Amino acid sequence: MVVLGPTASGKSDVAMAVARLMPHRVSIVAADAMQVYRRMDIGTAKPTSADRAEVEHFCLDLAEPHERFTVAAFQEAKVTALAEIERQNKRALVVGGTGLYVTAVVDGLSMPGEWPEIRAELDAIEDVALLVAELQRRDPVALQKIEPNNKRRLVRALEVCRGSGTTFSSFGKGIADFATSNVRQIGIRWQRDALARRIEERAKLMIEGGLVGEVEALLNEPHAMSETARQALGYREVVGFLEGKASLEEAVDQIVLHTRQFAVRQERWYRRDPRIEWVDVSSDPVGQIAPLVVAALA
Repeated sequence: MVVLGPTASGKSDVAMAVARLMPHRVSIVAADAMQVYRRMDIGTAKPTSADRAEVEHFCLDLAEPHERFTVAAFQEAKVTALAEIERQNKRALVVGGTGLYVTAVVDGLSMPGEWPEIRAELDAIEDVALLVAELQRRDPVALQKIEPNNKRRLVRALEVCRGSGTTFSSFGKGIADFATSNVRQIGIRWQRDALARRIEERAKLMIEGGLVGEVEALLNEPHAMSETARQALGYREVVGFLEGKASLEEAVDQIVLHTRQFAVRQERWYRRDPRIEWVDVSSDPVGQIAPLVVAALA
């Protein structure tokens, strides 16, 4: 069972409510590419220590912030988690924010290999336009699905193209097939202006909750944050503030703007999947959706 939706939609609250309504029968599996990093708690809206003490969570805190973490690594963790939940005779409730991670749960993925030397060579190219031009030559289908300023994804696609001798897009056929699946997906859908207000409120609460101190502590660790972790929403903007590139107020405004843009991209990803059962929410995602999920899991 999957509960999914854009950032700040309330999916984690729904999952906790379901687990409380079904005590000792449900475990939660996080499908979030940033919640895998240890000590990145406030900015990723990671479940609290109290929530995790009350309900068992899986696929959190899997890597150090300086480490590279891949979808393949998530797949391995997910398989282990689901096996353990089944061993305990419980039901798994997957909470989805990262579309590719949700796909890994629902459909599985054929994952390409890794070529670190090629990746390092591509990483050294500062002109992103050169990466775009090469990917256009090698795999225009993949380029259509990647934002032209997203260097990390451009590098990964080219790494696979160069290393495997085939196209990056050939490994993603399952992403768009939407074959019949026995995994039920319920999506939380807000009106865009209402979701924007929730995003703004959450950004302010994160700052009040100590996000600046969390980022500062991460930057002071012996190992530098990986490019992926450093670019996480909330973290890159606070890094800018700490480096004197913006005021705190400007950083918060940037967090809100970038998070709203990210939520739109999440919605676009999910809209492609006709198997998702969408529930329109106006004020209370827990009240509207938790009973549906409990009924589906019962």
